[in-house]
Amino acid sequence: MPNPKRRHSPSRRDSRRASNWRLEVQSLGSCSQCGAAKRPHRVCMACGFYNGRLALNVKDKTKKKRGGQPE
Repeated sequence: MPNPKRRHSPSRRDSRRASNWRLEVQSLGSCSQCGAAKRPHRVCMACGFYNGRLALNVKDKTKKKRGGQPE
């Protein structure tokens, strides 16, 4: 197994290690029904449509009740 002939500097070592943990920006598209931002090939969480068909029944956020908290 090959071994290094000389010691690598800390900056070379750290740059090699740092290149693997970077986060990638997720690609976003727009929903064809409501226009909200959504990830491609996934159901829209705003309206519940996927590929022009209703896939999920999404409850309206304004009609939600707070459970157990007095108003």
